[in-house]
Amino acid sequence: MIKFGYTILFVQDVEMSISFYERAFGFQRKFIAPDQSYAELDTGETTLSFASTDQAKSNLKDGFTESNLSNKPFGIEIAFTAENVAETVESALKAGAILIERPQTKPWDQVVAYIRDPNGFLVEICTPMG
Repeated sequence: MIKFGYTILFVQDVEMSISFYERAFGFQRKFIAPDQSYAELDTGETTLSFASTDQAKSNLKDGFTESNLSNKPFGIEIAFTAENVAETVESALKAGAILIERPQTKPWDQVVAYIRDPNGFLVEICTPMG
């Protein structure tokens, strides 16, 4: 059986990144490498991880596009569900996120908002479906 295990975000500063997600969303760090080149957060069944861009460059010989706030976000997002989207967005903004879209109720009655983290990654904050 195949199972979705984790998402890894390539970042310049692993410690800063993991600290942002702890402050913004209340996640706990599960692991951080002694050299701070890799870290994992306990986010539920699927782990959110961070790897340094130097480590990523050593694994991807042809390189990759780095995320940053001066460019538009990638055509992908990470999403977190929350009962109170507005409160969660405010917490993220206080931790250093940038607001992209305020909470809106979609036609299917889900509340959805978008922020960008300090590395430029797009994060959806939404109410659970169903």
